[in-house]
Amino acid sequence: MKMKIKWQYEFKGRKTEFESEWLSKDLVLPIVEDLNKTGRMKNATVTDELLNEWTVKEFTKLNKQLDEAPGEVEVYFDGGFDRETQIAGIGIAVYYKKNGEDWRCRINEKLLQLESNNEAEYAALYKAIELLEEIGVKQVPVTITGDSHVVLKQLSGEWPCFDETLNKWLDRIDHKMQSLHLSPLYKPVDRRQNKEADKLANQALQGNFVSSHSVIS
Repeated sequence: MKMKIKWQYEFKGRKTEFESEWLSKDLVLPIVEDLNKTGRMKNATVTDELLNEWTVKEFTKLNKQLDEAPGEVEVYFDGGFDRETQIAGIGIAVYYKKNGEDWRCRINEKLLQLESNNEAEYAALYKAIELLEEIGVKQVPVTITGDSHVVLKQLSGEWPCFDETLNKWLDRIDHKMQSLHLSPLYKPVDRRQNKEADKLANQALQGNFVSSHSVIS
């Protein structure tokens, strides 16, 4: 999660307010320590992307807890539907940081009883949110990347959804995100930028299944 430092600077009886750009959490305390060396920094606070705010003392205590929780989460998802066999394949890749390490989780599945490619995309994202819950992701911003612009625009509320089946998926995804207190940022891309999730979905359709969760070296 990104952070901002806000502080009051005092010089010869004059006071002014400063605010940093968005920073990696790991940079916050070193920068605060450096600013403190001037002897002129007053009333510093730290704010995250969800607008939670702490004093430096509170943030210092919280920092270790934040290290132990998943952060900077990126989700890539894709779904494919074979009209001839009426079988869907979904692929999901999740990247995040924890305890100063980079983690990756990759899974795919074959699904039955779906009706369209769009429904497969929704099912893939719902499975991805369930995966985030298993990993322990909560109360953080999450970047959600996919190549189905229709689905992502509907999820963000930019486009209406008139299909009853897809609306049910929308409601399920929204409910699950709210229960985890996630703040989603939807990022539509072309298929070339989503090739990992696309490959996983195609592998599921071919009966080649993947399930991995490990630190990225």
